[in-house]
Amino acid sequence: MSDQIIGLHRWFDSPPGRYLLAWEQARFDDAVADIFGYHSLQLGMPLLDGLRANRMPHQWLALGQEGFAVGHAPGAAHMMAGADRGIAVDGRADPGAVAQPQRRTIDLLAESVALPFAENSLDLLVLPHTLELSIDPHATLREVERVLVPEGRVVISGLNPASLWGLRQRRARLYQRLGKGHLYLPDVGEFIGYRRLRDWLRLLSFEVESAQFGCYRPAVRSTQWLDRFGFMDPWGERWWPIFGAAYFVVAAKRVHGMRLLGPAWRTQRQRAAGTVPVANRAHAAGAPAVPAARPATRKPHASFKKRDKDRNTV
Repeated sequence: MSDQIIGLHRWFDSPPGRYLLAWEQARFDDAVADIFGYHSLQLGMPLLDGLRANRMPHQWLALGQEGFAVGHAPGAAHMMAGADRGIAVDGRADPGAVAQPQRRTIDLLAESVALPFAENSLDLLVLPHTLELSIDPHATLREVERVLVPEGRVVISGLNPASLWGLRQRRARLYQRLGKGHLYLPDVGEFIGYRRLRDWLRLLSFEVESAQFGCYRPAVRSTQWLDRFGFMDPWGERWWPIFGAAYFVVAAKRVHGMRLLGPAWRTQRQRAAGTVPVANRAHAAGAPAVPAARPATRKPHASFKKRDKDRNTV
């Protein structure tokens, strides 16, 4: 695992690696700028600052085995110098531009499968190629789900095996079995595809809010050839968007609410409430009261009056 981590960091200091980091840095800046909270954490990849555009007051960078591997590797000074040179960040990820971002200091050493944080304590987690370097990607995602607060966000980037770069990597592995050829991408085992990652997130009650693909230029090694194929980035976004060399996913942790139901102690049927007429509704509203009309009385017939008079005279 240490050799794989060192190989990945060395590859990111190459022209295609810087081209990929430039595209990912632009995507991270756009994604985390409007995510609010108090605590955020980046797991792995010190060459990329995924939290520099975020405004949370507490931000940390955690490294696992790469914190020891890169720090004690023979080419560590060269790789850190390549990170200090910076990467130009724009919409098209120009590999020839140079910027001077400030590197984030390493705050803690922790494995992604056992994070030293309590449950529901982090608002944002950034995983730049963390799952590809993890000893157990499933356990890493379960740990991310544990420490994230409800409605918290996780931002993941990775290499897409269904791309021109992935095709060249598979061809190079076939040539290596025949005893010749070199790998184009770093040897970090099996890359995790986007659909596979999406299924894992759904099983852990995550909702994928957005997914992007990028880096459509062919798998060449020199900056000159990468610049020549720069026209393929806008073409790829339009005509073959899911075949980019890298993918970028933003997912939110969803927690379903519940409604407590009391015990069914009342077995008798309750009577329906009857309607009660409201008397003198106009007077209750403040209007002057209107006297109620007396019921009409029926006058007695003349024959009854004569009969009553005859009885009184007898």
